[in-house]
Amino acid sequence: MRIVDIIIKKRDGHSLTDEEIRFFINGLVNGEISDYQASALAMAIYFVGMDKREIATLTNAMEHSGEVMDLSSIKGIKVDKHSTGGVGDKTSLVLGPMVAACGAKVAKMSGRGLGHTGGTLDKLESIPGLSINLTDREFLEQVNDIGIAIVGQTGELVPADKKLYALRDVTGTVESVPLIASSVMSKKLASGSDTILLDVTFGEGAFMKNIDKARELAKVMVEIGKSLHRNTKAVLSDMNEPLGFAVGNALEVKEAVNALKGNGPKDLMELCYTCGAIMLEQAEIVKTKEEGIKLLEEAIKSGRAFDKFVEMVKAQGGDASYIYDLDKFPLPKHIVDIYSTKEGYIYSINALEIGESSMKLGAGRATMSDVIDMSSGIVLNKKVGDFVKINEKLCTIYTNKENFDEIIEEIKDAFKVGKDKIKTHPVVWEIIE
Repeated sequence: MRIVDIIIKKRDGHSLTDEEIRFFINGLVNGEISDYQASALAMAIYFVGMDKREIATLTNAMEHSGEVMDLSSIKGIKVDKHSTGGVGDKTSLVLGPMVAACGAKVAKMSGRGLGHTGGTLDKLESIPGLSINLTDREFLEQVNDIGIAIVGQTGELVPADKKLYALRDVTGTVESVPLIASSVMSKKLASGSDTILLDVTFGEGAFMKNIDKARELAKVMVEIGKSLHRNTKAVLSDMNEPLGFAVGNALEVKEAVNALKGNGPKDLMELCYTCGAIMLEQAEIVKTKEEGIKLLEEAIKSGRAFDKFVEMVKAQGGDASYIYDLDKFPLPKHIVDIYSTKEGYIYSINALEIGESSMKLGAGRATMSDVIDMSSGIVLNKKVGDFVKINEKLCTIYTNKENFDEIIEEIKDAFKVGKDKIKTHPVVWEIIE
């Protein structure tokens, strides 16, 4: 078997056999297939696509290209959730403790942020002392003991995806549904949970700009999960405007803590209650989503969800005094309010522009080697549908950068104001099961 024959076969529109796909993944990982040949096959897949069997085989081969987590020592059904990315998306920080407080086992491996999207690990690391690097034994023991752990992926997990994604990133082949789906699902499957809930975002701040492409991706990933005998569901959520008000690591932790205390933004809580209810169904703790939402609301009202977050922070070495007293988080040198120059109703807040501006203020990475300023970011004062007066505050920026006049203008441009009141949409558009 030769890789050049496999490239030609896919280029000419044919389906690859299971053996050919596994040959490609094995050769990629052990270095027998060159980067330029792997890139050529990725480009062929980008243009020609893959059928359901091919995608399932590719995912399975990538999943088993390295270590696969064994979570069997954790009692009960293990649940996991993954978001395809967004701006202001601190869902895992709120959702994980809520679900764990209701009795589910949340064994979650997360990633870092790159570009305009934030990463759960970076947000957690804004809490002094908190470690996202647990050994496998520590991870398993923590989930068994308190019901939740959120950690970084080990270097041995899905090495094929690390190699292939690095090539896709520099060869214009990122936006391929088969390659995105196999990348996401191989990591989730290798993480070992019994159930997977996918939050597939769409809109300006998301990877998929329109709902049709997001739906296509979600359906493919759910089919992959089911074909590989894993309970998998998905929600389609709107990421045209930032989720919640805060964008930036410590700023989002503060918002997440307030949400766990019962003071969360409407859109964030809608997403958390919907996703949480599905996860509780998957964990067989409730029979209906309505029952799940009631259980989650009680976990917030009673303080159990907040207590669970504190328990996780302490277990991972974090200084919980920052959670009890949010004013302890350090503030940056510059805190600047931005005001509206128009009067009317806000009909859009471009999530991509807000995310990129937050990154430029220091809250994100343009490359993986960039160092994040945990205190920087943007806090919105208005959301889509709100009325704003001239000289009324739109948002506040937080930064240690010295030259940010241009960024302020970009942020102003992200807010679009019109005379007519607009109809706002829910965050969750569809559930795919």
